[in-house]
Amino acid sequence: MAEQANIPPDQGAIRVFGDPVLEQVAARIDNVDGKLISLAEDMFRAMYEAPGLGLAAPQIGVQRQIFVWDIDDNPQGIINPTIVESSGEWVYDEGCLSIPGMYVEMLRPRRVLVRGISLDGDEVEFEADELLARLFQHEIDHLNGVLMFDRMTPDQRTEALKLYEARDLRPNSEPIHLRLS
Repeated sequence: MAEQANIPPDQGAIRVFGDPVLEQVAARIDNVDGKLISLAEDMFRAMYEAPGLGLAAPQIGVQRQIFVWDIDDNPQGIINPTIVESSGEWVYDEGCLSIPGMYVEMLRPRRVLVRGISLDGDEVEFEADELLARLFQHEIDHLNGVLMFDRMTPDQRTEALKLYEARDLRPNSEPIHLRLS
């Protein structure tokens, strides 16, 4: 039985904080078919339009375990990704297309080993460090219904939400950079 992508009518619109779809765990994918490839193409279009470096399916309202990314003009996607190893620590200002206008200093592992399925249906493994490792962790968080706010202490989250709600979204406004230390 071919898997249905269940693409919503507003496909391509990036969901933002407050949308309940971002808090749900995405379903595993059992079949790589034309609908899934079409979904990946839609995700790339939305990511480039935003613009961003990576995008998980829940960010456009599709509850499936897939994300796409493009760093250094090398567009790729991964299905049912899992982090099988991680090491080191790296603090970096992390942004999110679903939390526009805010960058949060986050501590994450510096290196990860991620396994999953390519858009061609082949098993793949990626060793990544720093920015790519952070991107993988961030997008896998989205697949698990986790946002940056969820990685904060209660006090940090309260402060971040207050700043986020008061942010200025005019095109040339300065983004918020939040330090958590």
